[in-house]
Amino acid sequence: MELGRAGLACAAALLLAALGAQALAAAAAAAGDFDPYRVLGVGRSSSQADIKKAYKRLAREWHPDKNKDPGAEDKFIQISKAYEILSNEEKRANFDRYGEAGEGQGYSQPQHRPFHHFHEGFYFDEAFFHFPFNSERRDPSDEKYLLHFSHYINEILPDSFRKPYLIKVTSDWCFSCIHIEPVWKEVAQELEALGVGIGVVHAGYERRLAHHLGAHSTPSILGLIKGRVTFFQSAVLRENLRRFVESLLPGNLVEKITDKNYIHFLSNWKRENKPHVLLFDHMPVVPLLYKLTAFAYRHYLAFGYVYVGLRGTEELSRQYNINVYTPTIMVFKEHIDRPADVVQARDMKKQLIDDFLSQNKFLLVARLTSQRLFQELCPVKKSHRQRKHCVVLLTGEGEKYAEAYEAFLAFAVANTKDTLKFVHTYSERQPQLAEALLLAQEKYRGRSAVVLLERRNEAGKVAYRALEEPWQGSKEDNFILLDLLDQLRTDPGLLSSETVLAELNDELAPMFLIRWFYSTLGYISDCWDSLFHSNWREMMPLLSLLFSALFILFGTVIVQAFSDSSESRDSAPSEKEEAATKTEKNDTSCSKETNRAPKKGFVEVTELTDINYNSNLVRLRPGHINVVLILSNSTKTMLLQKFAMEVYSFTGSSSLHFSFLSLDKHREWLEYLLEFAQDAAPIPNQYDKHFLERDYTGYVLALNGHKKYFCLFKPHRAGDEGGTLGACEGYESSLPHSEGRGKPSCSPGSRSIKSKLHKLSFWMERLLEGSLQRFYIPSWPALD
Repeated sequence: MELGRAGLACAAALLLAALGAQALAAAAAAAGDFDPYRVLGVGRSSSQADIKKAYKRLAREWHPDKNKDPGAEDKFIQISKAYEILSNEEKRANFDRYGEAGEGQGYSQPQHRPFHHFHEGFYFDEAFFHFPFNSERRDPSDEKYLLHFSHYINEILPDSFRKPYLIKVTSDWCFSCIHIEPVWKEVAQELEALGVGIGVVHAGYERRLAHHLGAHSTPSILGLIKGRVTFFQSAVLRENLRRFVESLLPGNLVEKITDKNYIHFLSNWKRENKPHVLLFDHMPVVPLLYKLTAFAYRHYLAFGYVYVGLRGTEELSRQYNINVYTPTIMVFKEHIDRPADVVQARDMKKQLIDDFLSQNKFLLVARLTSQRLFQELCPVKKSHRQRKHCVVLLTGEGEKYAEAYEAFLAFAVANTKDTLKFVHTYSERQPQLAEALLLAQEKYRGRSAVVLLERRNEAGKVAYRALEEPWQGSKEDNFILLDLLDQLRTDPGLLSSETVLAELNDELAPMFLIRWFYSTLGYISDCWDSLFHSNWREMMPLLSLLFSALFILFGTVIVQAFSDSSESRDSAPSEKEEAATKTEKNDTSCSKETNRAPKKGFVEVTELTDINYNSNLVRLRPGHINVVLILSNSTKTMLLQKFAMEVYSFTGSSSLHFSFLSLDKHREWLEYLLEFAQDAAPIPNQYDKHFLERDYTGYVLALNGHKKYFCLFKPHRAGDEGGTLGACEGYESSLPHSEGRGKPSCSPGSRSIKSKLHKLSFWMERLLEGSLQRFYIPSWPALD
């Protein structure tokens, strides 16, 4: 009996030894299969430059964003892993000597190391037993939802204003995470099909993101909508998660519609400037799909829900001939007696609804109520084949203008095209737009007008043409407008006038007090949720600030209460001191007024010379820009005065410096610099007889010494505005060539010189925005 037991023990030991040997052999084979030299395609004697070059070439080729091969991601990881080994001399030497890089081949984090057991001399590897808690054994369905901090900040957070997100925070060795995995997987698939964003954050690898979200334990489930995070506090069940997502949405997205209120609901299209959507279904509660759709399109459409099984909706269903057994969506625009578009389907899918609503986001003749709407309806042309023109009716409110509007609406319905957008606006609500397009002509006063326009750039520049006569909606007006549209199709030059439009007023924006009230209410709600549902570490900064403010407030009150009055402590100055002070003030007042200019209106402009050239340009600190005015001896006074006026509002920026350069001394330096400006005027040859006659006065250069580029401002010519100049600035100065005669600076010559810097302030704004073209140079030339 004892011999039998001993034999069984020996057999078990031999079996375990065989299994352990197999595991070791498999691990050794897996480790031996990875050869960083073979992955990068370099030899063992290759230099670091060759290794880096091979890595860059392979990384570009196998990057998952560019290579759609299913194995591109694994290949890219291998390439990165190989380069990490070979770029480190110590790891490379270890691999050459022992066949491995050491330190887990570059992975120093303990969570990446396998879990080992040692029992009676036998080695057990977690990978051999397929233990399910390691990160390599994560559910593959979570891989496509993994979030990183930069991805969350740049994409997920802005997208949360269009749809809510449900985010799970998990980690390795989390038994509760495994417990909720089946429910999470089912709910994630279901909600994603409805339009909910899904995300997974691994707290072990994305601690920064987990801390940013406020998740200090795993598992955690949270909702994100409009940039606001809300934690899920109930049991992880399918119905609870659906109710949680539904609770994130605003409560007034979809209005319940019956026979009593449907006319009032559809008639609000004019006030809200939106098409209205009616959803007909036999469900007593508004489906979550409809609520999510209403949230995504809330800025463009108004939604109402009709429960067809409810008493009190029979008239509504009968009037629009609704099939009560099939879900139906209707879009109503300017006419409430008939829908503009209809879709019916037994199984409403998100893609079908999105395609339908995206084609009906605007009214037939929408009203321009904001700059955002103007940019969407009248986009900037991208090419000659993508020209889009807007036909704008400038009219007024009231019955007086109703006939002209109805005629324009009928014309728009009959002539709808992809390249044309018909819109209208109220001249009283958008006075700047009406004044810029109609030029305040008397014949349009109190009457409607039609303007054809095309946006040329994002800065507001448009090309336009107005109908010669006011719009009355007659047949003659229709023929004239139709003829102009036919000509415009073949001759884009028909829009002969150009102007720059200011931003439109946001007519539907709530009042400041209302916005302030809602923002305050939201802040209080966030604080309340944080107080009861978030970790106390998140509340510490707020509590610290609150107690500090209270301490300072009460401390100040206590100090003032127990301190003597400062007026009683201060003794009155003696008569001798007052007399001496008055005498000193009288003696110095004149010198102060004559020798020191008032600080307000003062702009420090230094001359750029070979002495300060290195400090003001070549060695200028990173991020600093020197704005240099080009002038001559004869134009110095007038251009500096105008230059100071244009740039005064930008002197508050510590990164801007202002200088001037004498064209008489440093013409060759300027000519060399302008050769790098691609759109500058051709630079003449030095042997050209007109070489010294070219006038560069009034040019302005924005020089970035650290990054070696400059931006160019060309002088404004008087002819650009039809020969008209602005009013004289009124400076009393004499021209250098006037031989001592005191000619005022508002002479025609001085006006033409000062007009060169017209619109310099707009150029400075674009400079600070970073939207100007930059001309790079290899190195700064010597000034002499």
